[in-house]
Amino acid sequence: MLDDSVDAPVNDAGTSDAIVSDDARTLGISRSHLCDIEHGRKSVSLERAVRFAEVLGYSRDQFVRLALQAMVEEAGLPLKVKIQAA
Repeated sequence: MLDDSVDAPVNDAGTSDAIVSDDARTLGISRSHLCDIEHGRKSVSLERAVRFAEVLGYSRDQFVRLALQAMVEEAGLPLKVKIQAA
């Protein structure tokens, strides 16, 4: 039997809308908010980056680095963020 997501509508990024909805629900945010984050229209605070990493089972360092990098780019600074544990 085929996975139900095979027939699910696909958004512009090529991701099933059902998957996006599930991810947003898991993170406790709306689909539109998640879409805005993915497309760089909204930033993620460091605290929220840590929470997202924990909820999704990813490295906190990775999510904090991504949030900081987005802030640096938003400020127009030609810098690359690296994270090192204290």
